[in-house]
Amino acid sequence: MKLLKNKAVILGSNFYISLSTIRSLGKENVHTVSMAFSDDGGYADKSKYCHEKHIIPHFRNDTKNFIKYLIDYAKKQDETPVLIPCHDSYLEVVDEYLDELKEYYHIPQTEKGLYTEIMDKGTLSKLAERKGVKIPETVHIGEDNFYEKIENNIKYPCLVKPIDSPTFTAKFRKKLFKVYTKEELDEALKKAEDAEIEVIVQRIIPGFDDHMYTFDAYLDQNAKVVHWATCQKMRQFPINFGASVYTIQRYVPELVEIGSRFLESINYKGFAEIEFKKDAETGEFYLIEINVRITNFNALLTKLGMNVPYITYRDMIGNPLSPITFEKTTNRAFIHLLEDIYSIRGYLKTKQLTVFQILKSYFRPKAYAIWSWTDIKPAIYFNINILKRVFNKLFRRPITK
Repeated sequence: MKLLKNKAVILGSNFYISLSTIRSLGKENVHTVSMAFSDDGGYADKSKYCHEKHIIPHFRNDTKNFIKYLIDYAKKQDETPVLIPCHDSYLEVVDEYLDELKEYYHIPQTEKGLYTEIMDKGTLSKLAERKGVKIPETVHIGEDNFYEKIENNIKYPCLVKPIDSPTFTAKFRKKLFKVYTKEELDEALKKAEDAEIEVIVQRIIPGFDDHMYTFDAYLDQNAKVVHWATCQKMRQFPINFGASVYTIQRYVPELVEIGSRFLESINYKGFAEIEFKKDAETGEFYLIEINVRITNFNALLTKLGMNVPYITYRDMIGNPLSPITFEKTTNRAFIHLLEDIYSIRGYLKTKQLTVFQILKSYFRPKAYAIWSWTDIKPAIYFNINILKRVFNKLFRRPITK
């Protein structure tokens, strides 16, 4: 079947988000183009739905040539491509050069700096407060009576969270620090300061990982929510403060009202995922963070009929799809098999879950992060990369001088 004229340029090829994006678009006859700064460990571009593959300059180490490459590529196309970043780090650079890139690409967002403002934990907390959306109590570094506020309002244990999550995660291989005492707090703050990463301190909202929910929505060019679904996280990796590895679609009407009002009030356009946590004691929902790239469990949403990459594509080429919403619970699950195994080990070790609870959860229809019977090459390459890492770890020899 003939491919659609406008190509979709997907930034990043070594992660399952980009894999699901390529599949979601390719199945709809969209010409997909994978662009990444390295081929090392990549597996998304091995999909049969990937039509072009480009190794490009690094988005941070060589930003000028990265932007030039994107623009030069777009200039050669007969029709304007649609740009879909699949990682926060790419999004930060796209936001920085939004005005230049929008001359050559279809990008949903029109307001430069908005992506960054809501990805930034510090500015997001202030924005949410202004819009009347509950957020965990937060103390910013340098505030008056800093320790007193933590002692009296935040209380221990508490979270030391980065303003810039991608940089923090790359440095410490975790999303945040959980601290139990003032001494641990000072140690965490020192680590962040030494790494030159700005952080905030937040109260921990009580509740197990299944108290984490999401509002996944697409807003049209009038900043109106036209597609949405709500989901419930069941397991995360790392456990308690990590990414979703087992999530189900569950209808939560309160989140639709809160999330729609907030996103529309800030004139947001395109896809966004708001993560909420439901307070186990009060039942209130607190905004935790917002993802402005395709969600981790895009494979689940696509299988349910809410194909976010294709929704984005069609909206951008001026032929939008009819609204898709989920006012019911399907209970279908998303699973990242390998990371879920790691998470299960952690939950069992800490006695947060039982073997019976885990086994029971698997009796649902599932959408897989990587595996597909009709597109198996990405899974093969993924597993080869895992085996290589295991081999290198087992047989790595110490360097002698």
